[in-house]
Parts: sequence; structure tokens; C-alpha cells
Amino acid sequence: MNVRLEEINAENWYECCQLELSKEQAEYMESNAVSIAQTKFEPTLKPYAVYFGEEIVGFLMFNSVKEELDGYWMYRIMVDKAYQGKGVGKEATRLMLEEMAKLPDADKIVVGYHPDNKGAHHLYASLGFVDNGDRFGREMAVIKYLR
Repeated sequence: MNVRLEEINAENWYECCQLELSKEQAEYMESNAVSIAQTKFEPTLKPYAVYFGEEIVGFLMFNSVKEELDGYWMYRIMVDKAYQGKGVGKEATRLMLEEMAKLPDADKIVVGYHPDNKGAHHLYASLGFVDNGDRFGREMAVIKYLR
């Protein structure tokens, strides 16, 4: 699959802000514009554009320092509604996990999501994340153990 990640930069940030989720998904996630702005004030957050061929079709972000549950957290994974269901999100997430595995002492990756977000649940389960019952506010947190 021709999916790749590229750090957000002056050439791709605006196009990432134009991507759209379905109405059902939009209630579970901040906009890409808010996420990109957040990285300017929290420099440990690492934002990436997701490319399918030469087209920007998604956005993702992770923290480069450990947080709760002594793991590195993935914060955003989104694929434009026109490109969903094609395996792009799964491949982009797999690539992000490879990138995160390079971080110091990376032994587990954590992601939080709303329990009603069935798409997120299916994606993370298919990539080997496990639910140990951890909850943070209205979100559940699942863990992928790297070692």
C-alpha cells in the first residue's frame, strides 16, 4: 500500500486542516487545526500528515515523552471520510507505531478513545492493543506492548 507519513510543515499543514471526518466520528475527535495549534504550545507532540500516493488523506499525532501508564501516547489518528475503509488508517497507524518504537525505552504505546467509537476499537484491536480496564474520564485507554 502506498501510504507514508510526513511531518507537518509549511507546505502540508493547511491541507490537513481541510480533511473531514464523518459526522459520527467528528464528535469523538478534535479538529486537525486544533491539534496542529496544540503542537505549537506542547512541543513534545509530533504531528504528521498521512499521504496516500501523493495526496494528503489523513493526520496523526503522538507524544514523544511518556505519560500516564508509563507509556507513549498516540493522540490523533484520522483519515478523511473519502478514504476510509481502504486500509489507509491501519497502515498509517502501523507506520506511526514503528516511529514511536524508536523513542527511548519504548515498551508500550497507549491510545485513548471513546468506548462508543467502534471504528477505533476495531482498528486498535487488529493492531494488537489490549484493554486492561484503564479509564481516563470518558475515554478508555488500550495498550500495545512492544517488549
